[in-house]
Amino acid sequence: MKKFLIGFLFCGLIISNLSAQDTAYIHPDTNGNGWVNLFDDKLSDAIAPIGVWSITDGVITATKDAGLWSKKEYDDFVLDLEFKNADGTNSGVFLHGSNITEEEWVSHSVEIQIADDYSEEWSKAPASWQCGAIFGHQAVTKRTVKKAGEWNHYTITCRGRKIWIVLNGELVNTCDMSLYTSATKNIDGSDIPKWLSNPMSTLPLHGHIGFQGKHAGKPIYFRNIKVMELK
Repeated sequence: MKKFLIGFLFCGLIISNLSAQDTAYIHPDTNGNGWVNLFDDKLSDAIAPIGVWSITDGVITATKDAGLWSKKEYDDFVLDLEFKNADGTNSGVFLHGSNITEEEWVSHSVEIQIADDYSEEWSKAPASWQCGAIFGHQAVTKRTVKKAGEWNHYTITCRGRKIWIVLNGELVNTCDMSLYTSATKNIDGSDIPKWLSNPMSTLPLHGHIGFQGKHAGKPIYFRNIKVMELK
């Protein structure tokens, strides 16, 4: 209960620092001014291995575990998208990607976790490995991800070193990257996965937006990926 109250108060503090026009805790109308598609309808403006990612009728998926990245680099922005899990999916949305080579991108970005939390494997995973988490660092306040086969709605806002995550209509996570100064221990004392070797507080904020492909043999599907830069 104590941890929940601390998390709730921290969330309220973050939201109170937003100006009235910000929509970091709701799903915005992406038909409004400033919103653009992150990728075109052929993925010709994406960075990705040849032949891995494809788009059909607006749905993006991959045949291998490889990244799909925006060519453009962003600072402050709102990212809005839909995703659909298969049974056992484990994927992610990557923010602030500063080194997006296959060998380096996981440790040089922040992952917003996507997972089928209802599957046997991921229902037993650490809380910071479940859907909506800042992967390896901070769990969600509640589970709102839908079951495999249903479309989910993510809105992710990045302003400075703060991140807000709305999943299916509810604010489920907020994070202040500047508080995570260690590469081994989180602020709650839990261990950070060894492959996340750069503290979040040190990560550059100017970077690519990315998506993880078919991890551990389980597909992931994305659609309606839009972004609005914040001034």
